[in-house]
Amino acid sequence: MSSVSINKEDIKTIMKSDQTIVKQTTAAKPAATRPGVLALKSRAFFEWMLPPVSGLLLLLAVWTLISHQSPNLPGPASTWHAATALFSDPFYVNDPNDQGIGWNILASLQRVALGFGLAALVGIPLGFVIGRFQFISRMAAPVIGILRPVSPLAWLPIGLLVFKAADPAAIWVIFISAIWPMIINTAVGVSKVPQDYMNVARVLNLSEWKIVTKILFPFVLPYMMTGVRLSIGVAWLVIVAAEMLTGGVGIGFWVWDEWNNLNVEHIIIAIFVVGIVGLLLEVALTSIAQRFSYE
Repeated sequence: MSSVSINKEDIKTIMKSDQTIVKQTTAAKPAATRPGVLALKSRAFFEWMLPPVSGLLLLLAVWTLISHQSPNLPGPASTWHAATALFSDPFYVNDPNDQGIGWNILASLQRVALGFGLAALVGIPLGFVIGRFQFISRMAAPVIGILRPVSPLAWLPIGLLVFKAADPAAIWVIFISAIWPMIINTAVGVSKVPQDYMNVARVLNLSEWKIVTKILFPFVLPYMMTGVRLSIGVAWLVIVAAEMLTGGVGIGFWVWDEWNNLNVEHIIIAIFVVGIVGLLLEVALTSIAQRFSYE
């Protein structure tokens, strides 16, 4: 029977070598399993892109199914070919009532800009006044409560009667429809300013202009921008309906004219154009609100 003698130095050497092997194995595992930067970015991109693409594909599938059930409704393929031909020359002019879709979109945007701008000039200061003074708030409440639910197109005959022309009547309809969200949201924002802020302003004996610019405006800005975003959506929605009745150049009149010509593909194209332009206006105002956020 033979025996093997191992001294203490040999045992320490073996233990150190084993610990080194374990450390190297442990350190090597994350490097082998760690995903690359490109893989992470690709995964984040697909996670961001997949839901909207899936929604659009679902919309196209439902549209295709309905078009097969209803022969009079064009499908996505025929509408795409019509859109390609339509946008190949969007700024043609044959006569005042026969212009490209580009000119019609620009004409509608011009009316929306005028009506919306006037609504902002009147509605935002009026919202500050209503929210600032309790007496004026109570005085304006029944007026807003009665006029705000009125359908926008109900104001069109009043505009035609007063202005004697279709173009200012359409701008009037945009103005009266877009003003309410700005008034209400601005007034609500002013009414929610903490009373401690107003007490400090009273102690410092600040002027009304200082109170508005230094206290109210920074606090009310998110509420005000919410009203602006709602108003631009209402304005773009209303102009299409108003132009169907007033005529002239505009996306609403263009839709109605294409319906009279039984060109259903162009009507569907106009629906998508109206939706895309409205989305772009919403995104633009959202970016402006984030850019000028007081926090």
